[in-house]
Amino acid sequence: MDITDRTARELVAMLRSREVSAREVVQAHLERIEAVNPAVNAVVTNDGERALERAAEADDRLAAGEPVGPLHGVPVAHKDTHDTAGVRTTYGSPIYSEHVPDQDSLVVERMREAGAISLGKTNTPEFAAGSHTFNPVFGTTVNPYDTSKSAGGSSGGAAAGLATGMFALADGSDMGGSLRNPAAFNNVVGLRSTPGRVPVWPNGLGWATLSVQGPMGRTVDDTALLLSVIAGPDSRSPIAVTEDPAPFAALGPTDLSGMRFAWSEDLGGLFSSERAVLDTLRPQLDVVRALGGEVEEAHPDLTGADEAFRTLRAWIFASEYGPILDRHPEQVKSSVIWNIEMGRDLTGEDVARAERLHTEVFHRMREFFERYDALLLPVSQVTPFNADEEYPADIDGVVQETYLDWMRSCYLISLTGCPALSVPGGFSPSGLPVGLQIVGPHLGEADVLRVGAAIEGATGTHRVRPTLP
Repeated sequence: MDITDRTARELVAMLRSREVSAREVVQAHLERIEAVNPAVNAVVTNDGERALERAAEADDRLAAGEPVGPLHGVPVAHKDTHDTAGVRTTYGSPIYSEHVPDQDSLVVERMREAGAISLGKTNTPEFAAGSHTFNPVFGTTVNPYDTSKSAGGSSGGAAAGLATGMFALADGSDMGGSLRNPAAFNNVVGLRSTPGRVPVWPNGLGWATLSVQGPMGRTVDDTALLLSVIAGPDSRSPIAVTEDPAPFAALGPTDLSGMRFAWSEDLGGLFSSERAVLDTLRPQLDVVRALGGEVEEAHPDLTGADEAFRTLRAWIFASEYGPILDRHPEQVKSSVIWNIEMGRDLTGEDVARAERLHTEVFHRMREFFERYDALLLPVSQVTPFNADEEYPADIDGVVQETYLDWMRSCYLISLTGCPALSVPGGFSPSGLPVGLQIVGPHLGEADVLRVGAAIEGATGTHRVRPTLP
């Protein structure tokens, strides 16, 4: 098996036993980037020279018997919205096309301290807005299973790079589905964790909970390993969860016997999905039943979630990007301007109402999970769409009026504050990946990951890799 086909867990073991060196591992992944990246455009800033220097240092530390971290020598990549000291970080915007931060973001810092070796930055839409990865700085990231299709977003470069073996682990972020949608589109795994589980810094809105950062991997086990590194308390985040994240590194097998699962195709009529998505996912329910789980059709009451999400998102956009728009009105894409202007039209009462609805949704979701252990539903309402479109124009004939409309299956869950995992859920009749979303109660990441690992192990869908060279 090629080094670039190995999971992060396998690489950790091979590096610790000195079966391979960090130099060999990094070099193999850099060669993979050189061979495959031109076809998909996932890695937009290559930091290969420095990565090889760090690999040599990592080998020297291990040879000297010095302590090494849990990701010692593992090649990773960072989303181009996450600051990396000394390495260009553009946020997908022409305004920041030459921007080089002088500090790491918290997740980057934690991955580096754990011994991971960064190979570079992954592509993202402008300011991570939208679930299709394109921007005027680097262009479009395409889907390795069909390069005429979207890789999703906003962590699309991360997902496409993982699927093609360019790196073993990646970080991402998620407000309305940006970890989950690209994971689903690329047959990999992405976790939107409970807000505060992975502290965010720098962060101008430290008390906000709509956007989170989190892990991506090719397997649930790898994703849990990365979560164990990037989660945990930090004094720079006022909402940081104080629980020790170490147990995520060794979750162990899960028996689904007796577990109660709710399956919902549309969260009670709040969204619609392509028939191809639903037809692909329904057999997964039989997998859950075969593993001992009890499955019934049910959904939480998410009345008000759509209004609350859109209001709070607009408020965040006005706060975060409004000043940028004022300084550079000709260099901001129209969908971002639309969201900023929505935020600027809000009143204090609008935001207060959204927060009241937000709280009501949280409590109804809490009560729902008194009856069920997990909620299953589609990750994305569509299969990967044409890469030359900004967003799907329709879902089986139902017009999607804005770039947010087709993301309800994800963003309504974001509003609940619950952890949500995207795992490979099969392939459509046209051969495109479809993701299954597993949602658990607030702070229930461990159980969500265990359920995901059980389904992954039973189906083996994650082993189906794209056929690029």
